[in-house]
Amino acid sequence: MNAPFLWHNGRLRPWDEATVHVGAHALHYGSSVFEGLRVYATPQGPAYFRLADHTRRLFESARVYEIEIGYRPEEIDAACLELIRANGMGSAYVRPIVFRGAGSLGVLPRQGDPVEVAILALPWGAYLGDAAERGADVCVSSWRRPAPGTLPSWAKAGGNYLSGQLIALEARRGGYDEGIALGHEGLLSEGAGENLFLVRGGRLLTPPTSAGILAGITRDTVITLAHEAGLAVEERELPREALYGADEVFLCGTAAEITPVRSVDRKPVGDGTPGPVTRALREAFFGLFDGRTPDRHRWLTWVYAPVHERESQKAAIHGRTPQERPASMGAPA
Repeated sequence: MNAPFLWHNGRLRPWDEATVHVGAHALHYGSSVFEGLRVYATPQGPAYFRLADHTRRLFESARVYEIEIGYRPEEIDAACLELIRANGMGSAYVRPIVFRGAGSLGVLPRQGDPVEVAILALPWGAYLGDAAERGADVCVSSWRRPAPGTLPSWAKAGGNYLSGQLIALEARRGGYDEGIALGHEGLLSEGAGENLFLVRGGRLLTPPTSAGILAGITRDTVITLAHEAGLAVEERELPREALYGADEVFLCGTAAEITPVRSVDRKPVGDGTPGPVTRALREAFFGLFDGRTPDRHRWLTWVYAPVHERESQKAAIHGRTPQERPASMGAPA
């Protein structure tokens, strides 16, 4: 089910009116960068989770590909908030996307070719369905992540997800919920669209950001929550067989949230049910949205905060006090 409105090139539009020309550079060459965010229903109303961090990464990804977004980060944040209000949504998955539009058809974009910006909001449940509760059945894919120096894995770019599609398609053909990729050296990397964690001997292990992974914001959240719970966390290279000897395995990402893995290549993980560390981290994560876990890091951005509170909130998440904001930034959203 689509929401009534999306945000496209500076204004709200009815869903069906936001169209893209078939000559768009992004359609032919994958020249898009995007984000995925969640809006959660909380006792205080709908709230974005780590809105400013996602917007910051959107701009960093665009910088890698020399795409000029044409809006300030604060304007993208404001548009994200406006979209949820316009659609009257209590929770949502939100997709800002920046892409090269219809201009020159060569691989090298010309200066002055159009860049389009859109934001979509959709109702969204658990990305991997009931696997979020029972545990996912995953396989190690035959497809590998690109080597460093080929495609920049830290940029959340559309073309990077062709690899993820191959991994997910192979998993589905084999009857699995998801696939896990190895990096170019045959070591663990990440899932088709999620970061990967293992638990072994009470320690949390995860491949490093040099392993061809996206440096996920949910991944960073998990590491932070684990440290606060007193868990040791190691970012290190891991061989494939580490999956088979792990006490627990889970995947994480904005769409997948924290999804336990119950089997890898049809071998059970632990006793085949979500383990205590995974359950504790899930409880801490979802506790951020019902008040059980204090929001110590100001990760939540309220959709319906009063204007003066939105100004203070926006200034805080972007590292400024209201008095420090340049006049050119304009009025609060």
